[in-house]
Amino acid sequence: MATHTRSADWETAPTHHVEAAGTLFAYRRLGPDAGVPVVLLNHWGANLDNFDPRIVEGLAADRAVYALDYRGIGKSGGRAPLTIAEMASDTIAAIRALGLTSVDLIGFSLGGFVAQQIMFDAPDLVRRAILAGTGPAGGAGIERVGPVSWPLIIKGLLTFRDPKFYLFFTSSAAGKRAASEFLARLKERTRDRDRAVSPKSFLRQLKAIKAWGLQPPQPLDTVRTPVLVANGDHDIMVPSENSTDLARRIPGAELVLYPDAGHGGIFQYHDPFLAKAKGFLGA
Repeated sequence: MATHTRSADWETAPTHHVEAAGTLFAYRRLGPDAGVPVVLLNHWGANLDNFDPRIVEGLAADRAVYALDYRGIGKSGGRAPLTIAEMASDTIAAIRALGLTSVDLIGFSLGGFVAQQIMFDAPDLVRRAILAGTGPAGGAGIERVGPVSWPLIIKGLLTFRDPKFYLFFTSSAAGKRAASEFLARLKERTRDRDRAVSPKSFLRQLKAIKAWGLQPPQPLDTVRTPVLVANGDHDIMVPSENSTDLARRIPGAELVLYPDAGHGGIFQYHDPFLAKAKGFLGA
């Protein structure tokens, strides 16, 4: 069994592996052995170094936090799955292999798709869930994440900026400032960084996203897990109307839309989001 750090320092939290579903999954764990553990599920093309340190460390002040790499991503083994259902199955297996029997999920973007599927496939495993910058199966515009993103990914290459500068934030002064601050936070960790996501894995994940956008709607009205939905009010990647739709269709769900914020609204408003998340999770 891996020796886990009990500190809340994301910058030095070691990378571990757990064997599940026939492969090794990379993860980092920090925080005390208290409360219900939080499992973080990340976005398209993201490895462990793409989790916002302020959010992770804030959550880990009083509970265990696990950040996972999907199959075929970062230092996890195997090939990136082509469906959200497979990612969910992998994640359930990894959570159980870690010895966890009840968790809170925070899924961002693609991670929010996976979190929804986990709530259907293993409802007894999930106590509470936060769905951020995400949308339901068959949601408006989700099948167009690729066409919307490629021009801004190219713009990032041409301007020597991380594409998330354009994809996750608005073009207002506040949005640009938040983008720069977020991207600087992602560089705070300098040692034992995760392996870069390969172009092949990046494209395989995009196929899974498109398939999620084209599949029939799921019976969200049957979800009994308490859910918090969060996003910016100007999300161009997974249009913000999907967050409103999620909150409307999931019984009792709470909705937070941050003003003048895009896909990365929870990163732009990381302090208010953290306070909201901890209140919702009962930390």
